[in-house]
Amino acid sequence: MIHRYQASGGSKKLLNVECNFKPTCSEYTKQCIVKYGARKGWQLGLSRIRRCNDPDLVEPIIDEVP
Repeated sequence: MIHRYQASGGSKKLLNVECNFKPTCSEYTKQCIVKYGARKGWQLGLSRIRRCNDPDLVEPIIDEVP
């Protein structure tokens, strides 16, 4: 699912918004799933997506996988 979302253009193309984080929320979620497994990876990814809500952010926030 994540790969398909990224291949189709991600948030920039599908939702017309820039991600506020680096790595992007989809890449972060993918990395979390690889590192922690599906359940915890999705939880961490969804938590990150909930924090992504500042449309006026000038610089992206660097937030690496814990």
